[in-house]
Amino acid sequence: MSCWETIGQYAFRSLGYGEKLLPRADFTLCQQFTLIGSGLIWNIYFGALALMFGFFFANALAMAKAAPSPWLRKPAEWFIFVFRGSPLFIQFFLAYSALVMLPRGGIDIFGLHIATSWLTSAWAGALIVLFLNTAAYAAEIFYGALMSVPKGDLEAAEAYGITGWAKFRRIQWPTMLRLAWPAYTNEAIFLFHATTLVFFSGFPAFQQRGDALYYANYFADKTFNPFVPYPIVAFYFILLTFTLIGVFGFVNRRLNRHLPSNTRSRIRLRPQLIR
Repeated sequence: MSCWETIGQYAFRSLGYGEKLLPRADFTLCQQFTLIGSGLIWNIYFGALALMFGFFFANALAMAKAAPSPWLRKPAEWFIFVFRGSPLFIQFFLAYSALVMLPRGGIDIFGLHIATSWLTSAWAGALIVLFLNTAAYAAEIFYGALMSVPKGDLEAAEAYGITGWAKFRRIQWPTMLRLAWPAYTNEAIFLFHATTLVFFSGFPAFQQRGDALYYANYFADKTFNPFVPYPIVAFYFILLTFTLIGVFGFVNRRLNRHLPSNTRSRIRLRPQLIR
């Protein structure tokens, strides 16, 4: 079997497409690269969705923590403290144990029947845990940036008659993002690396459809050689990290495009014809 045939059969194996059975013997380097790369699709799925939804929830938590009302501030503070204070690995196990206790037939709320069996799957349950965890860490980053907004900017906005929601939308929130974005970039990288913990958590892989570490562990168990599949996983995540740095770096440049240090001066050719 050529490498192109292997890619055609196993490129989307983690999603249930292509060859149904995993290779049993005579493992090639192409098979390991292809299957581990196929599993990386799930890591990107976990990281991208958790980051996208967690960004908005983190902003809400940061504003709630900065609110003067204790009814908003205290729940946000305790939520951030609990999810930042407990290990992510323990959160996975506790979440899975709690979701398994739900009735398999679903629950009825106000006459509506809600199915609960899907929550025990990794694509849903593990995603919820990652979403809550990254929201807590990002909320603390955004809260620190929100408290670091220069008072002079706020006073200048009020002097121009910009108050209330308009002041927050046009002054506080953009400044908060500019201040928090470098640290938030690190949080995004850590989140994608943390998706490998889904394999070790209680959430099972359905029909051998796992993430990158699932297939790396499969090859390591079959070949008794961990020095090939695990470096392949590291190689894929290094590429993913380079991509994240590029995307978040572009956003950071857009956020700070108005600053003098980020503006490029145009080269003007002025030929001196007359001395």
